[in-house]
Amino acid sequence: MKNFLLILITLSVLISCNKKEEVQTESKEVNVYTHRHYESDKKLFKEFETETGIKINVIKADGDQLIARIEQEGDNSPADLLLTVDAGNLWKAKEKGITQSISSEELNSNIPSHLRDDEGHWYGLTKRARFIVYSLDRVKKEELSTYEDLANPKWKGKILIRPSSNIYNQSLIASMIAHNGIENTKTFTEAFVKNFARKPAGSDRDQVKAVAAGEGDLAIVNSYYIAKMLNSDDELERNVAHKIGVFFPNQEDRGTHINISGGMILKNAPNKDNAIKLLEFLSSEKAQQEFANANYEYPVKEGINTLGILKEWGIFKEDTLPLSELGKNNIEAVKIFDIVDWN
Repeated sequence: MKNFLLILITLSVLISCNKKEEVQTESKEVNVYTHRHYESDKKLFKEFETETGIKINVIKADGDQLIARIEQEGDNSPADLLLTVDAGNLWKAKEKGITQSISSEELNSNIPSHLRDDEGHWYGLTKRARFIVYSLDRVKKEELSTYEDLANPKWKGKILIRPSSNIYNQSLIASMIAHNGIENTKTFTEAFVKNFARKPAGSDRDQVKAVAAGEGDLAIVNSYYIAKMLNSDDELERNVAHKIGVFFPNQEDRGTHINISGGMILKNAPNKDNAIKLLEFLSSEKAQQEFANANYEYPVKEGINTLGILKEWGIFKEDTLPLSELGKNNIEAVKIFDIVDWN
C-alpha cells in the first residue's frame, strides 16, 4: 500500500511538472524592460507580435532604474528581456547576477563576437560611433586626428563634453585604459580636462548647440544624435547641425570608439523562449535595416545597406575592442575622473 501511494505521489509531481512546462511552451507574451524610447522599436515590436502572435509588454525607464527594479523584484521579477544602452550598463547587469547565459546560433551568426558577451549574457543590437564634431567656421578637418590629440594645448578652452557621470564618457575612457594603460590614460585625461571650454553639462545635443553658438569649437558626441538633428522636424535643430562637421578619430590606428545598445535575458525570465525569439528577431536583417533607416544607428549585422546620412558619412574603421572591457575598466575610469576633477 505504501509503495502504491508513493507511486501516485510521484506521478502527480511529474504531471504537475509537465503542466508547468506546457504553460512555458504555450506562453504567448514576453515582458520587456527597456531604456530605449524610439519609434523604430515600437514598429519592430508590432511586427514581431504580428509574425509570432506573442504579445510584448513594455516597461520603460532609465537603465539604472530598471536594473535596480529587477534586483528588488528578485525571484518574482516578471522581466524577461532587458534592453539598455552602453556596454557598461550591460556588463553591470551581468555582474549583479540578474541575467542568464543563453545559446543561440542565430545571435552568434548575426552579431560579431566583440559586440556580445563571451558567455552569452548580453548581445549588442545597434552601434553608435562616439566621434568628434567641430565648427565648420573655426576648425579645419585636417587639424583633427585622434582622441589622444584632444589633450594638445592647441585645443585649450575649445572642447565641450558631457559630465563624467555620463556612461558614454566613462566607456570612452575605459576603452582608452584598455588600449593605452591606466597611467597613460590618466595623463591624457589631466591634459584633456584643461582644454574644456566650460564646466561639463547637458546632453550630446547640448554640446552640438554650444559648438554652433561659439561656446567651444569641438565636442565628442554619439553619431546618431547628429543624424537625428540633421533630420529633425525642428528647423532650429537642423540649422544647428548644418553648422558642424563630423570626424571619425583614430582612423590610422585602432579605429573610432564604438558603443552599443543591447539586450539580455533575465535570470528569472518566466517567458525565456519568447524572449530569445524577440532578441533573435531584433538581430535579423529586417530589424537591423529598421534601426539604421529610422533611428540612424549602425547595424551590428554585417551586410546591411545604410541609407541617407549614414551612407553619406561613409565606411570608417571602428575599434573592435571586445566591449566587455568597457565594463571591466569602468571603475578605473571613474577613479581617473575623480583624480583629474572632471565633474
